[in-house]
Amino acid sequence: MKDSSQKPTNISLSSNQLSQDERLNSLLTGMVGQVKSYANQLMSQIKRLSNIGRALSGETDLNTLLEMIVDEVRKFTYADAGTLYILEDNVLKFMIVQNDTLNIRMGGASGEDISFDPVELKETNVSAFVAIKGVPVNIPDVYDTDLFDFTGPKKFDLANGYRSKSMLVVPMRNHENDVIGVLQLMNAVNKDNNEVIPFSPDYEHLTESLASQAAIAITNVKLINDMERLFESFVQVMATAIDEKSPVTGGHIRRVANLTMVMAETLNESAEGTFKNTKFTREELHQLRVAAWMHDIGKVTTPVEVIEKAKKLQTIFDRIHLVDLRMQYLIQRAQLEGFKKVTVALQNGASPEEVQMIKEDNAAEENKFKEIRSFIQMCNEPTEFLDEAIVQRLQEIARMTYVDIDGNTKNYLDDDELENLSIRRGSITERERKIMQNHADVTLRMLNKIPFTKKLKDIPNFAGAHHECINGQGYPLGLKGDEIPFEGKLMAVTDIAEALTATDRPYKKAMPLDNVYRILRAMVQDGNLDHDLVEFFINEKIYERYLEIHEKDQERTTLENGEEVRPEDIRFDSYRPSY
Repeated sequence: MKDSSQKPTNISLSSNQLSQDERLNSLLTGMVGQVKSYANQLMSQIKRLSNIGRALSGETDLNTLLEMIVDEVRKFTYADAGTLYILEDNVLKFMIVQNDTLNIRMGGASGEDISFDPVELKETNVSAFVAIKGVPVNIPDVYDTDLFDFTGPKKFDLANGYRSKSMLVVPMRNHENDVIGVLQLMNAVNKDNNEVIPFSPDYEHLTESLASQAAIAITNVKLINDMERLFESFVQVMATAIDEKSPVTGGHIRRVANLTMVMAETLNESAEGTFKNTKFTREELHQLRVAAWMHDIGKVTTPVEVIEKAKKLQTIFDRIHLVDLRMQYLIQRAQLEGFKKVTVALQNGASPEEVQMIKEDNAAEENKFKEIRSFIQMCNEPTEFLDEAIVQRLQEIARMTYVDIDGNTKNYLDDDELENLSIRRGSITERERKIMQNHADVTLRMLNKIPFTKKLKDIPNFAGAHHECINGQGYPLGLKGDEIPFEGKLMAVTDIAEALTATDRPYKKAMPLDNVYRILRAMVQDGNLDHDLVEFFINEKIYERYLEIHEKDQERTTLENGEEVRPEDIRFDSYRPSY
């Protein structure tokens, strides 16, 4: 039989043991909860760090990227202020300066300009020390250390009523482990009570990791920007090559590119009307700019004598000199024949009256050749329109013959000379016009051979379409209406406007804007140009804006005769449809 007196003791021990187990379980549960909370926080930070890394890698604008880096790392560490320096030319240059308490936001895509002087690489400066040594520095209170000279921050505090305290400075290392900049954070804030606290070691390591990601992103963006600049430089070198071949065409390329960008940027500013919803992104503007610089690259294959044909008989040289020598030969031969006739008449005892009649007949013969000579010289000049009567007169002269010193019968003008002198408008023949027009096809074929990146893939279509017409009668592809890309329609307007206003063409003079606008509108009526783009060009005074921005030093032009006049006073006598 069991002793009942022992039961309470057994019960008491069991209850005591249960109480200890509960406290232990409670303690363990609390520890697990803390560990779990810390693990969740750490995982959240790692996840956020990963998301920040992806965001940084997707940004291609350097100013936006730098601003994003400081914004994100400040959020990550609860820092009140942050500064980002880039190491260039052996100094640290301020790129981003932010301070929430003082409402300071400088640098980047949205901040004010930074006027601070660069930081010299002296180890007494904490940021310079980090850049030199490549190690992070974590200071709980900058007023309670003599490791570095904090005279600058203290002066800043005094001037702005601020209190700099905790500071974390980390190097920004790229993929080659080179320090390319420094990230400086100031005053970590306890999110529970808003007190300034030191930066924790965890934040130090994570910030250094983020800084390295940021450095790689910066390096990538710089590399992309450098490649873009390299490509644009190559494009401009090609334009320069054409410029060296023909200064006329080279100037045209530059002016069309600038005029095109002024029109595109004005379209972006438009808040009402037909183009209020037409906006170009930064990448689209870049693509359009490159296309504008390359729109005439095919002219590298166009013979210079065609591009710069100022006179109708001009090839490598102006053949009017050959025709003129021919006329001079006929004049001198007529004079010689006259002298012979007078001499024979005098030897035969002719009267003074008879001799005078011979001289007058001879003078009339000479004047006939002189008149033909002057007429041909006049026809060699490019005109707006050559009258049918003049063409018939040229044909009559071409049928006239003479005997050269070798006894061969020759026409006053050969077939090629007659064809060129009979050009009804401008200075180039239909064959030469096709050679000029071929540059658009060459441009398209050349550009299609370039492996453009995704953001530049439309350059061949834009550049190759600047001679296409709305009515489908353009070249090289005969596109019409909406088949022509908008950028091609835009460049068609700026290309023609530049050609009509250019003051350096050897075959024409510049045309005043009123006449340019008249021709542009006439080309709309003929189905060549887009109506809305032409009206926008005229109504928004695109050309005047272009002059103000790009041609301030070119507002006055000196003609060949030395007379100084304004462009609006210069008149124009011919232009080329192929521009």
